[in-house]
Amino acid sequence: MKKLSLVDRLELLAEKGVDLVDPRQIFIDDQVQLDRIFPGSVLFPGVRLLGSGTVVAPGAKLGSEGPATVVNSIVGEGAEIASGFVTDSVLLSKARIGPNGHIRGGTLLEEEASTAHAVGLKHTILTSFVTLGSLINCCDCFISGGRSRSNHTEVGSGFIHFNFTPWGEAGDKATPSLVGDVPQGVFLRQERIFIGGISGMVGPNRIGYGTFTVAGQVIRSDVGAGRIHAEKLREIDAPWTFEARGLSGPRVERNLEYVGQLAALRSWYVSVRKARLTSEQRQSHLGMTMDAAIHLIDSGMSERWFRLAQFLGVSALPAMQLPSIACPLAIEPSSMSHVEWLRTLPDDAVDAGTDWLQTIVQEFVGKNQIRS
Repeated sequence: MKKLSLVDRLELLAEKGVDLVDPRQIFIDDQVQLDRIFPGSVLFPGVRLLGSGTVVAPGAKLGSEGPATVVNSIVGEGAEIASGFVTDSVLLSKARIGPNGHIRGGTLLEEEASTAHAVGLKHTILTSFVTLGSLINCCDCFISGGRSRSNHTEVGSGFIHFNFTPWGEAGDKATPSLVGDVPQGVFLRQERIFIGGISGMVGPNRIGYGTFTVAGQVIRSDVGAGRIHAEKLREIDAPWTFEARGLSGPRVERNLEYVGQLAALRSWYVSVRKARLTSEQRQSHLGMTMDAAIHLIDSGMSERWFRLAQFLGVSALPAMQLPSIACPLAIEPSSMSHVEWLRTLPDDAVDAGTDWLQTIVQEFVGKNQIRS
């Protein structure tokens, strides 16, 4: 079959209802599947779409504030990429990437999660409504907390998550951090978290719900729930060699817990989020989005397993042993949105769901103990 020219591809999109603001300044790679670019989406001048995995759902806006390149990524219904570069990532409904974003593989923004300008993300997951300010570099994090668009976890401008440890033969990235958690965070019932701007956090680390970290610091220690937290800069002048390495046991446990959290999130997406889709929705962009999100979580787990092996100096770790625990919630397909459905859940259902997900985390850690 003869390949369509760029002009032909653009004409087909326009004919089916995709809004091409200026077709002369839009590029659609010949690997892009045109049936995955849905009517009602808007492509502004300077948009480039590449890869067979790209999906642009109805109401999505690309390039509203400047050039935007999207590679093998899902842009959900009503989501927006103001400008920048997005690859191998998933944006759910009404999520937003601000101008000059740099969003790399393994990144998932749930409903109405957002970033301001010049934010870099990789292997980072923001649950619904989480907001990041400007000039942020945040790789290898799971961030949750808050209940709504007006009550949400926020990371202040100028924040860096330090996800690289320099010691060892070549350094390592066994440094994922939890802000909130999966078992409680996915139900959108927890207190919001505020991480002050012009600050950083050394991974792996954990921050609890309802906590406020003061601006202008580097967070090196865990912060519990409901705390206000500030740390002083430590003065160090001591002999050093890059061959030195801290205790590996605590790092291994942190990484196992983090992968266990992702295993719980995967179960949530398979047994709850995807299971709620109607048969019609499964055949639409919603089904494509859920499948892509599950694949993204799988890739995140594989990335963490690889990084942990690097940290331990082995070529590979044993295959992950995933728990198989049935979801206790009564799940029926429904056209009700996910966030609306969450708000209908009674407290006892939330408690049962939280216990289910926490058990998955604990069983994952127990099944995958590693001698360091």
